[in-house]
Amino acid sequence: FSAIPLQMTGPEMWMGLFALAVTLSLTMAEHVDQRPALQTSPVLHRHKREWLWNNLYVEEERPTNKQYYIGKLKSTKSGDGTHYVIKGEGANTIFKVDEKGHIYVTERLDREEKSKYLLSAKLFDTSNILVEKVEEFVILVTDINDNDPVFTKSFNASIKERSKSGTKVIEVTATDADDPTTANGELAYTLLEGGDFFNIDNTTGIITTKYDNLDRETQSSYVVVVQAQDLRGLKQGGTATTSVTIAVSDINDNIATFTKRSYVFSVKEDMKRGQRIDTIVLEDRDEIQNKDPIVTIEPPSDTFEMERSQNKDGNLMENHLQSPVDNKDNPVIKAQVTIQVLDVDEQPEFSKSIYNFNVIEEIMVNNIGVVSARDPDKANKAIRYSIEDKDSPIGINPITGQLFTVRKLDRELVANHMFQVKAKEEPNGLESFVNVNILVIDINDNKPELSIEEIFVCENDMAGTVIGTISATDKDYNLPAFSFTLVKPNGNFSVVDNNDNTSNIVLKHGGFSLEDSRDYVIEIGISDGGRPPMSSITTLPIKVCRCDNKRIHTQCKAAQLKMGVGVYTLIPILCILTILIIVILIAMRKRHQKDSLVTLGKSEIHEQLVTYDEEGGGEMDTNGYDVSILTSARNDGSMSMRQGPSLYAMVKKPPTACKGDMAVMIEVKKDEADHDRDGIPYDTLHIYGYEGPESLAGSLSSLDSSSTGSSLDYDFLNDWGPRFKTLAELYGVDGSEGSDSLY
Repeated sequence: FSAIPLQMTGPEMWMGLFALAVTLSLTMAEHVDQRPALQTSPVLHRHKREWLWNNLYVEEERPTNKQYYIGKLKSTKSGDGTHYVIKGEGANTIFKVDEKGHIYVTERLDREEKSKYLLSAKLFDTSNILVEKVEEFVILVTDINDNDPVFTKSFNASIKERSKSGTKVIEVTATDADDPTTANGELAYTLLEGGDFFNIDNTTGIITTKYDNLDRETQSSYVVVVQAQDLRGLKQGGTATTSVTIAVSDINDNIATFTKRSYVFSVKEDMKRGQRIDTIVLEDRDEIQNKDPIVTIEPPSDTFEMERSQNKDGNLMENHLQSPVDNKDNPVIKAQVTIQVLDVDEQPEFSKSIYNFNVIEEIMVNNIGVVSARDPDKANKAIRYSIEDKDSPIGINPITGQLFTVRKLDRELVANHMFQVKAKEEPNGLESFVNVNILVIDINDNKPELSIEEIFVCENDMAGTVIGTISATDKDYNLPAFSFTLVKPNGNFSVVDNNDNTSNIVLKHGGFSLEDSRDYVIEIGISDGGRPPMSSITTLPIKVCRCDNKRIHTQCKAAQLKMGVGVYTLIPILCILTILIIVILIAMRKRHQKDSLVTLGKSEIHEQLVTYDEEGGGEMDTNGYDVSILTSARNDGSMSMRQGPSLYAMVKKPPTACKGDMAVMIEVKKDEADHDRDGIPYDTLHIYGYEGPESLAGSLSSLDSSSTGSSLDYDFLNDWGPRFKTLAELYGVDGSEGSDSLY
């Protein structure tokens, strides 16, 4: 509680008492309205707010190669089966919302065109029935420094001479389209010229006098040059300048003086009264409006008088109360007013409306600064801090609000980081947000790069000819002091520094020719003069051309391509690539040799009967084979079956013969097998694989058989029992046929 004494007199006192009475009456009425227990009318209750979301922000000029997330709509009534719908400015075009309430931005925005968007949200269930009534919300577009200051008009001012030091002359203001609540739109003013006589306020732009000795008679006007720079005057900020002409106005600070010490005039005795005898010239260094001397004749004379301009004076008037007053005996001229302040739950309050910090690039900083908020309520709850943007390179201590870098910053990538810090009352109280700007301070961490169009030398160029001028660029934000040198001495060319961040390439001698097969290349070293200095070496090719007398080339010999690094840098790279290729080839060769050895170890040729698809010339042939083994081998997948027609079907079969013609049929079959080197016998299918060295039967293939010269003896088949009797009869030697027998 606090008491405020008020003192009033006259009519003001009565008007004040009337206003106080009305105010107190209204206050009491409002107080009574807040006590529903004493009212007989129905009680009105405040509807509980179901929507829960924070302020939504989006940064201007952010690229939208794909839509990005900025925030979420929340409602205590949301759940499975509910979905959100938004309407308003940019709804479903610039801003889109999914069923869970996530809001995305699809277009690049410009804060200077539109700084905020008014939208509304609804919550529906699966049957499109409205669950939560319409609630309006705002999406604010945050600012980046994409506009320079502008002086929208010219400025002229005047100041009286001999004005005291600190006297205001004029207020010079510039405008900046960026957000004035951020450093992007905060301007700082400086004097580039005129600082010897005037000062300027860095923030307001008010120009004041520096000393109290301005003298119009010495100098009647001054021209000062004012610079306005955003980012509070940091060198990274944009600038604008204007000239202000300040005229020094005259005051009456000089005494009128006679031009002579004595005057002699002649007057005729018959001159009439009022006529001019002569003029006494008075000298005054002030301007004519301040030349107002009073000239008198001493001692006064009845005969002569001096005339001057009419005197200028003024009357002082007073508008006072009519006396006597009617209530002079009982006026109340003092009253005490007591104001009671009622507490409401308020959001946390930050110590500043916006925070601005500077961080040097390429280093980790543990203490950028502190963001501080407090609970203004009497409960004074603890505050917990957080940063909503999970990709922010800046982190914050949730207890102390101290900011630190999560990763190193690079000014060349992002020069200014803007994000929001949330302060929330513990454990689940109200929350508020504040904008934080991090300005990345540049260091000299980029090498200079050579900037040049084309360098060529003409056949008719003489010694001392400037064949080209080179310059350089640097990504760092500093005032470069480039210097250029030749890395290695060159007998044909020299580099001469122009002391203006450029250098000339000068010929040492003439006599160049297109017929010369040599290529001319120089390596130029560049230093940016920073702290620490950064340097680079660039290989610069120089073409030889045939030119006219104006040094315009008509024919040139192709030169080597300019490389960003020297040849000595490329040699280690080429060596590494060569070694890598050799290692790969050796590894591939070893793998190939290993596969060959594995294949060779399994390539011992043996014949093995793996399937039997044909009975042959007679059913008795089945006695010579164990068909069950063949069938099991086929069924277990150990052999691959050929797709398409069987090989046996491709062999022309002889006409069906009776049992007595078996020998003739076998002879025909054998003859076909002997002369068909590309096929295998139709009644058996063989593959070459490992059969086993202990097989007594050996190979049953007829590939190596022939009608003559066979040294095989099949008499041993008689010893194998009745199951091989048929084969013994077919392949055994018949003595009656002698040497003409096929077997």
